Amino acid sequence: MPTDHQIIVLGAGYTGTMCAIRLARRTRRLGTAITLVNPTPCFVERLRVHQIAAGRELTEHSLPDLLEGTGITFVRGTVTAIDPETRQVTIDGADTRSYDTLVYAPGSGTDTTRVPGTGDHAFTLDDPRPFSARLDELDAAGGGTVTVCGAGLTGVEAAAEIAENRPGLRVALVSRDEPGALMGERARGYLHRSLDRLGVTRMTGVTVTKVLPEAIELDGGELLPTGACLWTAGVRVPALAAEAGLATDENGLVEVDATLRSTSHPDVYAIGDAAALRQAWGRVHGTCQSGLPAAAYAADTIARRLRGKNVKPFRFGFVHQPVSIGRRDAVIQFTRADDTPRRWYLTGRGAVAYKETISNGPLTMYRLSKRFNVTATLSKGGRATREA
Repeated sequence: MPTDHQIIVLGAGYTGTMCAIRLARRTRRLGTAITLVNPTPCFVERLRVHQIAAGRELTEHSLPDLLEGTGITFVRGTVTAIDPETRQVTIDGADTRSYDTLVYAPGSGTDTTRVPGTGDHAFTLDDPRPFSARLDELDAAGGGTVTVCGAGLTGVEAAAEIAENRPGLRVALVSRDEPGALMGERARGYLHRSLDRLGVTRMTGVTVTKVLPEAIELDGGELLPTGACLWTAGVRVPALAAEAGLATDENGLVEVDATLRSTSHPDVYAIGDAAALRQAWGRVHGTCQSGLPAAAYAADTIARRLRGKNVKPFRFGFVHQPVSIGRRDAVIQFTRADDTPRRWYLTGRGAVAYKETISNGPLTMYRLSKRFNVTATLSKGGRATREA
């Protein structure tokens, strides 16, 4: 049995926190020392940041409190460098720590580099409170237009939340694709009727070419005045892995094998948004739905390998696309393993309760995982994960 095996988990989002807590339970008799590194001591519920952006107050959760009783060492700081040859990470440019196994889970952020002016003049959900403060200013001034750029599920939830919580403001959703484009026709129709009820206007089939201080510019040169622009179109991951020499794809995601180990450095596991995870049916996009099962699997796999046992490949399939439409409405599109829509969908109060259960799930899972081996995978994808 190995002793004093140093495991560093980089990032305490949904995946990093899940992996660290499950590792602590799975390896408690193996002589491991687990360190979780994160820039802030607060756990960010990314499933709820659109609520904060709209001005709602939410309970803050302390990472040290979540980790209490696990034996995990929490370090507040940012990993600024990884040296995979010496197996060391540098925290805040000064604190160097060695690892035997590294779990790479830094998450992702909004990409504000591709459209000029986005970084200077648009708000993002990476830090929702400045946007909320801007909405306060607009309310105090008697109203104005809020533009949400990007009609993925994040943009849709944000637009609906703002419209419901800030009825004095006009909300416009601007995107290249139709809101709910990945849903079935009936679920998508319900979503659009709900957005109509909330007064959210949509402009689709357009591309934003520039963000200005008080307007956005479209590809045809048209200017849309706005009092606040919330940018939700596109994500990017830290350059840390690529700079360290780990094998990455064209977007900087760590290339992993079927057991979530780096293809170039097998003592590094990558999970969450920063991992180039694939199944037989195709590429797994980063969501909490896929991240938690990957985190649990990585923890179990590390523990099994420390015990000298064989491991099976990671298998995962999507189950649903849950979308809140404010606090009193929601739509749940049930899906096949590859995230394409099935016939079934859920709306109204049942969907609200379903979505709230999903949003509360990670914190509940962390607390239970301190004592039990909690199942984190809703679906292993069935036949779809076994067929190329």
